[in-house]
Amino acid sequence: MKKILFILIITVIAVSGLFAQLNNVGEPDPTRIGVDTSQQMLQEISLSKFEDAGMWRAVMPRDFGVAATRKILGGPLDKEAIEAEVEAGIDEADDYVLGVKAYYYKRAMSHISIMPARPIPIEGICKTISLWVVGRNYEHVLKIMLTDYYGNSAELTIGKLNFSGWKKLTVAIPPSLAQKDVHYNNNMGIQIEGFRIECDPKDTLGTYYIYLDDMRAYTDLFSENNRDPDDIQDVW
Repeated sequence: MKKILFILIITVIAVSGLFAQLNNVGEPDPTRIGVDTSQQMLQEISLSKFEDAGMWRAVMPRDFGVAATRKILGGPLDKEAIEAEVEAGIDEADDYVLGVKAYYYKRAMSHISIMPARPIPIEGICKTISLWVVGRNYEHVLKIMLTDYYGNSAELTIGKLNFSGWKKLTVAIPPSLAQKDVHYNNNMGIQIEGFRIECDPKDTLGTYYIYLDDMRAYTDLFSENNRDPDDIQDVW
């Protein structure tokens, strides 16, 4: 009987520890993603504050609906300034968000693409990408479209949009996504090609609104800032 009681106590402790770990799981930890060097120089950088809707366009298949973008005044109250920008005295305008409006013609397996005027490069070795989103409690799924160091396309799921109000969504960049060539240290990084909303058919009715703000990345700039000054550039 004592042995059974002891086993039960150990099991409860183990399960409790597991739940504690799960409850502590929040955003991906950039310091533990794809660590392949003894030193890192992680920096949070701003990729887009979505201040200019003219730099973005939204499209969807013509048979299923139409989409458009607009600059909307507002933003999430919980958004915090980037510490390095504050220390450097950088004070960029951050008054607007990107609004996307889609009108569905019918229920269907459709999607909405949100693309910048040109790809957005990320210097260094990117660990995570985050942005604030108003999802409007739909079952749609938000994905980010990337190209790796070699120009190959990749697609990562950021999360479902089944929540109300502003929420910060973060996606970890897997180590399997090529961000550099081991033979060269003078060029590395990935590019953001845009976003894709995979629409749930039961929610493709009427008009859909989504808002985006403050896209950032955690990136390792150690190699960028520690290149040999006497290295030869292979550009001839």
